[in-house]
Amino acid sequence: MPRTDKPNDGSSPSPTDEQAATYDRLVPMLEAAHREMTELSKKKQDGVVNTLKIKMLNRLLSELSKVIEKDPSHAFVDMLDEETLPQNSDAVLILSQWQAALQQYKGRHHGYDASVRGNRWFTVENPRDNHR
Repeated sequence: MPRTDKPNDGSSPSPTDEQAATYDRLVPMLEAAHREMTELSKKKQDGVVNTLKIKMLNRLLSELSKVIEKDPSHAFVDMLDEETLPQNSDAVLILSQWQAALQQYKGRHHGYDASVRGNRWFTVENPRDNHR
């Protein structure tokens, strides 16, 4: 059943087509990383995340940060600290916050468009048609 979303409330500027494409490309990677870190955390909650994993995750988060940098939720997400090396459970919490922020962002800028009979991003280049 098609979902109808509320119009953008102005709290977050519309993404560009490039930002929407980046979101669609990287969010599945974030979800996979979150699943892996969750499994690792179940086995060894207080284990320390190694430097290589932190660098890989931060590279992903850095690109996603550019997508939501003007969104209010951006103020509530953090990068993983390469200096202190967080525990597995801390990394899971941080990745969970990112997922929540990104889901909220998508909820504001993605939804059903009757003209294409499907869901799509409402971007700067292809905005929501408010005349319908």
